[in-house]
Amino acid sequence: MSIEEGIFQRTELLLGKSFIEKASKKQVIIFGIGGVGSWCAESLVRSGISHLTIVDSDSVSVTNVNRQLLATTKTVGKVKTDVLKERLLEINPEAEIIAQQKIYSPETSASFELEKYDFIIDCIDSLANKVHLIQTATKTGAIFFSSMGAALKMDPTRIKVAEFWKVQGCPLGAALRSKLKKTGGTSKKFRCVYSEELLQNKGEEILIDKSDTTEQHSELKADNWSHKKARINGTTSYMPAMFGMTIAGLVIQSIASE
Repeated sequence: MSIEEGIFQRTELLLGKSFIEKASKKQVIIFGIGGVGSWCAESLVRSGISHLTIVDSDSVSVTNVNRQLLATTKTVGKVKTDVLKERLLEINPEAEIIAQQKIYSPETSASFELEKYDFIIDCIDSLANKVHLIQTATKTGAIFFSSMGAALKMDPTRIKVAEFWKVQGCPLGAALRSKLKKTGGTSKKFRCVYSEELLQNKGEEILIDKSDTTEQHSELKADNWSHKKARINGTTSYMPAMFGMTIAGLVIQSIASE
């Protein structure tokens, strides 16, 4: 038995050899490998996805440790895409993992060649860039999935999957719909993971320093989709992970149903 045969033995037992063969040929790209995207990426590789591109511009921060798969006290300061690629190759050394330390934006969009992918996954926070990615991805032949906001939530039983225009009770979803209606909508329907739960921060409010020019904070300040002031919202360890794993599940279900 080869190492790949051993890795996917239990998956094959459930879904069949044909699933493993199909999954190994799919081209998947994930934009944003933070609290949602990192767990999605690992779940996909553990499920047999062998061609995965991961895109993120940030380095690991100590504040990522509570929720991001790749974040530990030993990886703080390292490039996220490098850390996650190394981990994914430890899971399946035969996988093709392409790590791109870049931001998706209207200016960089064409460089990703989205038309070559079977699945495009959106796990980014920036409102303007998310709108552009949604509109661009839905013009391709790829199956597209998007994550809504996982912050300010703690009840896993309230996580839902719905077609984007039917998402209710999600501030990010509402902001996206408003922007998309003004800029031409989407070319096709797509599904999202979201929760209508919306808690309030109980800890001391953390406001973003307007003089902070780091990428991580400049996007939040520029988009500020949920609050009048740019601030950081609290997150649990498990809710972003469950959002990411749910998206991975949608990909796996889609392949299995072919």
